[in-house]
Amino acid sequence: MFFQSSDKDHKKEDLVKVCALLIHAAKIDQDYSLKEDEIIKQTLLKFDAKSDELTEIIHQAKKIEENSNQILSFTKEVKNMPELKKIKIIEALWQIVYSNNQADIYETSLMRRLAGLLYVDSKTMGDIKERVKKEFK
Repeated sequence: MFFQSSDKDHKKEDLVKVCALLIHAAKIDQDYSLKEDEIIKQTLLKFDAKSDELTEIIHQAKKIEENSNQILSFTKEVKNMPELKKIKIIEALWQIVYSNNQADIYETSLMRRLAGLLYVDSKTMGDIKERVKKEFK
């Protein structure tokens, strides 16, 4: 179970925030593709989201992401997660970035900012990036 809360509403709220972060990463290059949408759905399922809740979670996350001018509210919950859970989210973010086989300056800038906001050291970030790049080649 990815989120500690046994409260179903709180867990769903956490999933929405993680989803909003993933959507933000997918939209930052102005090309939100079906491949990125599928990565987001698969990530949510790994985080114990119920398949019948995916549409609602993604819809809520899109609204939050559209109405937010900063990513701090999305990263707050992730920052406090255990390291292995953060790594899963970072992997999903890099998968979104490399889903079109390249990273543009906006995507790489976002990932650098997220490394600091999520307290992930640069070596770990780089290792995850290289592993994901190899997967997409």
